[in-house]
Amino acid sequence: MASDVDTAPLVGRAELVQTVRSALLGDVAQGQTAAVFLTGESGVGKTRLLGEIGARLRDQGALVLTGSCLDIGDASPLHPLLQALRRFDADLSAAQARTSSAVRGLLQMFADETGGPDGAGALLERVSRGLHLIAEGRPLVLILDDLQWVDRSTRQLLLYLLAGLGDLQLSVLAAVRAESLQGAHPLRRVLTELRRLRTVRVLDLSPLDRAGTEQLAAAVVGRTLAPDAAEQVWQRSGGNPFVIEELARDLRDGRDGLSETLREIFLDRVDALPQHAHAVVHAVAAGVEPVQHWLLAEVLRLPEDELIDAARAAVAHRLLVGADDGYRLRHRLVAEVLSHELLPAERSGLHRRYAEALTAAPGELHQARLAHHWRLAGEPARALPAAVAAAQEAERLQGYAEAHRHWTAALHLAGDSGSVEVDRIELLGNAAEAAHHCGEHARALALLEELAALRGGEPSCALHIRRARYLAAAGRSALAEEEYERALEAADCSPRDRAAAAARLAELLLHLGRYADAGARAREALALAENAEGSATEVVLASSALGFSDAFLEDPDAGLAVMRDALDTAERAGQPEDVACAYLHLAELLTGPLNILEEGVVVARRGAERVAELGLGRTWGTRLLAIAINGLFRVGQWAEAEKVVAVALRHRPSGADAVELLLARCRLSVGYGDIEAAGRDLDAVATLLAGGGARHVIPLLTLRSGLAMWEGRHDVARLAVQRGLTESRSDDVMILSALVWHGLRAEAEAHASRTVAVDPTAVRRLRDVADRMARKSAGAARPVRSVVEGFLALCAAEVSRLDGSDPELWATSAAEWDRRNHPYPAAYSRLRQAEALLARRSRVATAGKLLREAYRVAQGLGAVPLTSEIRELAGRARVPLAERDADGARPVASAEPVDDELAALTAREREVLALVAEGLTNKEIGQRLFISERTIGVHVSHIFDKLQVRTRVQASAIMLRNSRG
Repeated sequence: MASDVDTAPLVGRAELVQTVRSALLGDVAQGQTAAVFLTGESGVGKTRLLGEIGARLRDQGALVLTGSCLDIGDASPLHPLLQALRRFDADLSAAQARTSSAVRGLLQMFADETGGPDGAGALLERVSRGLHLIAEGRPLVLILDDLQWVDRSTRQLLLYLLAGLGDLQLSVLAAVRAESLQGAHPLRRVLTELRRLRTVRVLDLSPLDRAGTEQLAAAVVGRTLAPDAAEQVWQRSGGNPFVIEELARDLRDGRDGLSETLREIFLDRVDALPQHAHAVVHAVAAGVEPVQHWLLAEVLRLPEDELIDAARAAVAHRLLVGADDGYRLRHRLVAEVLSHELLPAERSGLHRRYAEALTAAPGELHQARLAHHWRLAGEPARALPAAVAAAQEAERLQGYAEAHRHWTAALHLAGDSGSVEVDRIELLGNAAEAAHHCGEHARALALLEELAALRGGEPSCALHIRRARYLAAAGRSALAEEEYERALEAADCSPRDRAAAAARLAELLLHLGRYADAGARAREALALAENAEGSATEVVLASSALGFSDAFLEDPDAGLAVMRDALDTAERAGQPEDVACAYLHLAELLTGPLNILEEGVVVARRGAERVAELGLGRTWGTRLLAIAINGLFRVGQWAEAEKVVAVALRHRPSGADAVELLLARCRLSVGYGDIEAAGRDLDAVATLLAGGGARHVIPLLTLRSGLAMWEGRHDVARLAVQRGLTESRSDDVMILSALVWHGLRAEAEAHASRTVAVDPTAVRRLRDVADRMARKSAGAARPVRSVVEGFLALCAAEVSRLDGSDPELWATSAAEWDRRNHPYPAAYSRLRQAEALLARRSRVATAGKLLREAYRVAQGLGAVPLTSEIRELAGRARVPLAERDADGARPVASAEPVDDELAALTAREREVLALVAEGLTNKEIGQRLFISERTIGVHVSHIFDKLQVRTRVQASAIMLRNSRG
């Protein structure tokens, strides 16, 4: 398995490597010495760093000697230096006879050394002279691994040389295992003395962060890890690279459990502890972190001085981390290892002492911990009340994910507690509602079905409403609509239940794009709510739906005012879901029909922060962030939209929430030309949509059509559009007009490419639908009509491509989208306008200006496919894409500095990245630059690392975004 370690990339250490290189060579004057000592726990990557830095120093012209200390005390004086010299001599070629002679002379001097009367000082001086001869004027770097085992003679040599007594330009790079420097270890004194020297640095090598952990694990496994697997590797490894690689190999090879290698490593470290420190680590491993000092004292019952000494030893051995709030294991793997080292009676005894200590503690009880420890102590009857109390406390603080976990634990405990009387129906209801709120939609539905089976008989109106809510959240819209209808028809439906069913149905219809139906149901709900006491939630939901419906179909200003009032009402009432719903509909209205994009993005992001405070970040927060992403996409802030995607993905959403986010991310991927990523997202959405309405299906099919066109599969694009037209029941003329544009564009692309025959029937149907959209939008609100007119302008221009593209229609389209501040369709329209002008061989200068403007926008966005098409057309027409000076002589140099995104790249890396952005493979780039394919692969890896990207498309997008003509 050594090869696996060797080929794993060096992750998260680029800045450190540069710092060390600079300290050892760059900042060292002629004749001076310098040293860097890297300290860190076992497995943190010290040896790997020594090798990487040594290789780079050799490339800079330094003479590098590498040796390792052995764990045999002073039995082998100067062993690491002798080993380094022998290794160096073995690598010398015949042409380096002079150097080889100097090396062998020094080795012979060691062999002949008799320990004469001149003492150690003379030996050190002779070693220094020998090294001076070997260096031959070059900087000399001595690299020593495992310095914690250094022998006395080597310690003296380091002090002698680094103090500048040897008249030698020398740098030392050494690695020290931090947990070994305990008590009166002699190296501690040496390092203390050396720290006083200005050119000596001691750097602590920290574990990798979360991103570095995922990157390294993905490199070992060979693919991006699933969120659950990535979380597990992060939690178990603590960022230790060796542990990460071992865990990742287990994942890759399908091995369960913990490898014997890791188990033995951690057991050896625990066994090396003093007796009381050993007990401290076992106790913390059994506790719930952080384990407070007072609690540890109650559990272990040690005298205070002995407990402090034991805890200090465990921290010094890098097994525990101490902080103000208590103790934690440095690696959660330690808990896994130690759990098998205790007898069952020992484990349950530890947990019982924890539970008794927490119960006896004054002040507020730690209910979640108490439930955990009583359960593991084998006392389910005592754990159950604590679990219920913990769930209720979590709900009070809007911690729905935690509440769901505690209610689930309570259900299990209720089954184990035997004689304890408990209302299982109540537990199921609470667990289902918590699962719904935290986004575990499938679990919520399963719990609800179990609850219904326990109750028996016909489902009640309230049960229909609850099932409909869960189905809608899971993305199963058609079934949810049926459940709401059943609730309204149920005989036991109270006025408030009826108002709730009507209001929630109005909200569902709104999401399906059936605005007229939504408005009618919202009015019905408001009328019912007048006669129902305590129906603030129903009023908020119905008002939001009615406001959106009115703003889309009739009066934007009045509808917007109703929705702002609904948000105020929700905030006053204080119900988290009401607040979330009001924010969602307001943000949707602003970024969609009203096209007030900047304000809509602000409302969406502010709403996401607010609902996260209310414990609904995974569900409503994700959907609000998806709205923000779509708004940022439309105004051309794609890089910012990517950052919001990353934030939203941390919620790990499911159901309808995941659909919204995946569609938003897919828009970016299609724009960037990341075909593989877009395809994955679309497939995931299609799987999740089970029964979803036009609100999601039409955007899905529109994106699938756009992706197929970039792939040149115009027949696939046509089929996606035709399916969308067939399945649509939506009133949303905006999403329908976008679908129609994609259909006509697919036919135009088929005509231009001559790869697929144009379908006259499809064209006729699409034109009919476009005419219907024009008539239907004429009665819609002005902002809605304005956006639809933009798509209709694109439709008319695409139709003209079928029999000679009309540049004036494309000019009209570009102006329409400029007016709406949508840069992408405006740039696309300018490309087509230039194409039409060049085809007619007229106004070539105007075409060139249009292409340059479109190219500038496409580069700024990072729209790789659009940029490539612009570049291809410009190349065919011999139109320069760089701006020219007044004489038309040469491109005008940009006065702007290079953007910071590319500042970290070398000149060669920029050259490689530019060719990557052109779509060349590593082999093609190597042929272009006359260097090997393997070297290109190294350059590309360094580029990915510096730009913090994972794909060539992402790197190309950054290159295009930062290019200047």
